Amino acid sequence: MLEVDTRGLKCPLPILKAKKALTGLEPGGFLKVVATDPGSVRDFQAFCKQTGHGLISQDQTATDDGLEITHVIQRKA
Repeated sequence: MLEVDTRGLKCPLPILKAKKALTGLEPGGFLKVVATDPGSVRDFQAFCKQTGHGLISQDQTATDDGLEITHVIQRKA
């Protein structure tokens, strides 16, 4: 599973970094994106709906630095 760290980045940068990373994955491959932008939850939902990639999970975790959201995406076949 490829991982992209977008902590501290605001929209649209997490989506743009994920899009770039997905192009390097084989169809069916998984991408994990770690973000801190609360808006990334709905952004990744819309992105996956529009592109056909699978949104496998979105988990939110409270850290000492704030909220951390982990998105797991499966590249469309």
